[in-house]
Amino acid sequence: MHETERLSALIGDIYDAALQPWLWANVLENAARFIGGPAASVFSKDVTRSVQIFYQYGIDPGYVRLYVDKYIKLDPSTNSQLFASIGDIISTKNFIAYDEFLETRFYKEWAQPQLLVDSANAVLEKSATDVAMFTVFRHKRDGLVNSEMRRRMQLLIPHVRRAVLVGRLLDRRKSEAAAFADTFDRLSAGMFLVEATGHIVHSNAAGCVLLSAGELLYAAGSRLVAGEPKIDELLQDAFMAASRGDGVIGAKGIALPLTSRGGESYVAHVLPLTSGARRRAGTSYAAVAALFVHKAALDAPSPLEAIAKAYKLTPTELRVLLAIVEVGGVPEVAGALGIAASTVKTHLSRLYGKTHTSRQADLVKLVAGFSSPLIK
Repeated sequence: MHETERLSALIGDIYDAALQPWLWANVLENAARFIGGPAASVFSKDVTRSVQIFYQYGIDPGYVRLYVDKYIKLDPSTNSQLFASIGDIISTKNFIAYDEFLETRFYKEWAQPQLLVDSANAVLEKSATDVAMFTVFRHKRDGLVNSEMRRRMQLLIPHVRRAVLVGRLLDRRKSEAAAFADTFDRLSAGMFLVEATGHIVHSNAAGCVLLSAGELLYAAGSRLVAGEPKIDELLQDAFMAASRGDGVIGAKGIALPLTSRGGESYVAHVLPLTSGARRRAGTSYAAVAALFVHKAALDAPSPLEAIAKAYKLTPTELRVLLAIVEVGGVPEVAGALGIAASTVKTHLSRLYGKTHTSRQADLVKLVAGFSSPLIK
């Protein structure tokens, strides 16, 4: 199958998975093959170094459990992922010299036994304390992440992101297309089913409230209109694109920003309804797209970013600082990061100087002081 045909079919499957989460394993299998890897995952991490795997393909369940229980704390990619911006693609060389990576416990004990040598990681969503990621792993036989892998991954990121975010808005116990009306009406997010012209054919209770307020969106006759002209133009383009199929909508409308008169930030996501398993819902309502509107996630610096900025820490110094907090003393940190104990001591000395502390216990208290009190 030609790349364009493969891509179009894969995009359709991705959007179907937004409504039918059990399809994600198959979607990730096909995505991994398209991008160039043996395995893929959608997951989230937070500043406490805990991880939640939403969907995954190709990693042995035993190694998944080992990662969740142990190796998340030794993974040198975590800091870089928490710092990255939405849409960024990060590989090993972006956060650590590759020869140093090969000396880490994470590589020797978790990645190497699986013959995994690299990964391409894309940020789907982030807040002040956590980050959601889409990752495709790289096998030893294929070598490190290259420009072709990045190009192919970039083609899928907008669609994976839209599907994951829309899926999170839905009650997954009732997400089949046949149950759309019941599911949508129970959502706290505003939801509208629209035709290609923007004509509203259905809106849930929260959507009706948004229309009544008239701050973000309003109905011009029966047509859905955004209050900001530039955003409305993008919105109407997305509706028209959705009518022509999954592959046409592209990145437009993936995260359209909306602002209320009071300054509150919202985001709108468009899900095409003209293909695949979504077609039943679309034809039932004569709709080509579903628009979801919800408050934007908190967009503030994470504790890690705040610490690095406040004390002018280098990425390596930040890694050592967090390893001291998570792993323990100098010998343990050296083993976890794959560097000499003398190197850890050198970075530790610099950390003491920059943070005006003199003991490891003081560093632990410093990091704890920056962490959100809402994190348990």
